[in-house]
Amino acid sequence: MISEQGSGRHLNGALHLRPGVVKNEQGSSHFPRRVRRVRKLAEPIRIRIGSWNVRSLTGKLRELVDVAIRRRVNILCVQETKWKGQKAREIEDTGFKLWYTGATPGRNGVGILIDRSLKDRVVEVRRQGDRIILIRLVIGDSVLNVISAYAPQVGLSESTKMQFWKDLDSMVSTVPTSEKLFIGGDLNGHVGATNVGFERVHGGFGYGSRSQEGEDVLNFALAYDLLIANTVFKKRESHLVTFRSGQHSSQIDFILARREDRRDCLDCKVIPGECVVPQHKLVVADFRLRVRVHRDKCAKIARTKWWKLRGEAAQAFKERMLGEGPCEEGEDADDM
Repeated sequence: MISEQGSGRHLNGALHLRPGVVKNEQGSSHFPRRVRRVRKLAEPIRIRIGSWNVRSLTGKLRELVDVAIRRRVNILCVQETKWKGQKAREIEDTGFKLWYTGATPGRNGVGILIDRSLKDRVVEVRRQGDRIILIRLVIGDSVLNVISAYAPQVGLSESTKMQFWKDLDSMVSTVPTSEKLFIGGDLNGHVGATNVGFERVHGGFGYGSRSQEGEDVLNFALAYDLLIANTVFKKRESHLVTFRSGQHSSQIDFILARREDRRDCLDCKVIPGECVVPQHKLVVADFRLRVRVHRDKCAKIARTKWWKLRGEAAQAFKERMLGEGPCEEGEDADDM
C-alpha cells in the first residue's frame, strides 16, 4: 500500500516536510511532479475446478449451473453428457457457457462448463471423439489447459480402453510443459488407498483397493508427472467416494494437475450432498494461480538535487536567476 506523502506534520513544534518539497518566499510548498511507471505484479487468484459424471445433460443443465454457482465452481468438467455434436452453448441468464462433444445421441459425450468470469478467456477448443475435450484459457500471463475425459467402463473391450489412453496421450502431449494442465474426468479406475509404487503421483490418501484400470490411471499420471489431487489431502470417506450404488462405493472420478503445481493445490474433495445426479458425486479442487498483471503505480518522486549547488555551480545558478529577472504578468514560470 502506498501511503500519501507530501503533507506536513508537526513534531516538537517544528514543521517537517518530506524531502524534495521546495518552499517559495511566501512559505507555500511546491511539490515536484510525480513520475509514474507500470509495474508487473503477481496477484494470487483462487480458481475452483470440478468434475462430475452427470449421466446425461438433458433436463439437468440449469440445475448443474445452479450447483456450480452455489459451490463456487469456475470450471466444471462433465462426462456422459449423451449429447450429439461439437458445439458451444450459452446458458441463458446465468453467464455460463458450455462446450461439448458427442458422436451418438444417448451415449458417452463430454463437455466443459465455464462461468462468466472466465468464459471470455477461452482461446482454443479441441475435441477428440466423444470422450475427450480440451479448452485453453489465458488468464494474465498464465495459460491453462483443461481437459474433460471419460474412460471406458470396466466391461468394455481392451482395445477400446487402449484407444482411449492413446487419444488422451495424443491430446496431452500437445500441451507445452510451460503451460498449466488440469484433467477432470471419470477415469473408471481404482487407484487405491495407498501409494505403494506410485509415491510420485499418488498422495497416499486414496480410497479402496487398486485395480488394473487404476494402474492405467497411475501410469498415465507418472508418464506426464501429474498429481492425482483426490489423493493428496486426508479426508473422511464421504469426501473421497465419488460413486455410490447400493452398498457399493468407489473412487473413480479424479482431478489431475502438474506435480510442480502441488503447492498451489489448496484442497480437493468430494461434495456428497448434491442430488442432481444420484450415483456420481461432484469432485472439486481449489488452485491458486499466481497471475502477473500490469498495474499503474506511483514509483518515485522527482527530487531537486540542491546539494549539488555548491561553489561555482551555485554562483552560476544565482547569476542566471538574477539575469532572467522577475516573471512578467501572464508569463508561466515553467517557461522561463
